[in-house]
Amino acid sequence: MNTNWSKVVIAAFFEVLWVIGLNHANSFVAWIGTAVAIFISFYLMIMAGKKLPVGTVYAVFVGLGTVGTVFSDIVFFGESFKVTKIVFILVLLVGVVGLKLVTKDSIQEGVES
Repeated sequence: MNTNWSKVVIAAFFEVLWVIGLNHANSFVAWIGTAVAIFISFYLMIMAGKKLPVGTVYAVFVGLGTVGTVFSDIVFFGESFKVTKIVFILVLLVGVVGLKLVTKDSIQEGVES
């Protein structure tokens, strides 16, 4: 995994944090933390999108964020565990991994913006 894909994974982690923050922030400090997580998340995604195909970056970012958010809700916040939900999350994860595998890690010459 190159540096740009690492940025996407880290961005997705911060996406999970800010989604949790939007749902559970109850103090000024928590809202500041949520805002910082939003900034870091989108900054890293945009930086990765400058070197990788934007559509794939966004799909992987959202997919990983969705998986992380659903599992966080189940593990930390008592969301009900449903087998069908997990099956569909696994299907989403397979799609995200598939997109990553079929996407070139390096930009083509002359395509860089």
